[in-house]
Amino acid sequence: MPKECYVCHKSTHSGNNVSHSNKHTKRTFKPNLQRVKIIENGTPKRVDVCTRCLRSGKVERG
Repeated sequence: MPKECYVCHKSTHSGNNVSHSNKHTKRTFKPNLQRVKIIENGTPKRVDVCTRCLRSGKVERG
């Protein structure tokens, strides 16, 4: 299962750590996913949803 939000499809992105001496090393930015039970088409379903979608009410928890 990919690390991806069920609603907005936010997923892992890559970037750089930048030290004080300006050295760059690769790192990943992961979304804050929560495993929650939602109601979809009248049936409960357990999915990974990012906290932004939960907070903004894009899903109905069940």
